[in-house]
Amino acid sequence: MTGLCIAGAGKMLWLAVAAFTLSWTHSVERTGWEEDWKITGAALQLVEARIRGSGAGMEPPATARLEGGWWVYSPGLPPQPEVVLAASGATGQGWKICGGGDCVEVGAAAGGPLRLRACRPADFDRSSVTTE
Repeated sequence: MTGLCIAGAGKMLWLAVAAFTLSWTHSVERTGWEEDWKITGAALQLVEARIRGSGAGMEPPATARLEGGWWVYSPGLPPQPEVVLAASGATGQGWKICGGGDCVEVGAAAGGPLRLRACRPADFDRSSVTTE
């Protein structure tokens, strides 16, 4: 089964999911941001994004619609081979990844980048785990 591999800080985690939500709080505006992703073959496809407000670097596009206090839109990006998240430790929290009824928090402490990608547990390339 293909799932989500999360690698960083010398550790790795595999989640048995076909889709997941990535959420975080904007470091400057302190408002919520959520993205719904699905795993498509060997790539990650961004399906929908939601922003709770607007401000520094987080203006919703003109196609966004306001639903329950969130600006909701479909980004229209092509499938991504991986998503890289910076772990500055300066925001007071990391990212929450939820899928299949479970959630994990990653990147709360300062460290090297975190890499998200589609993979099977047996295919995970341990040499790609960052140790910064």
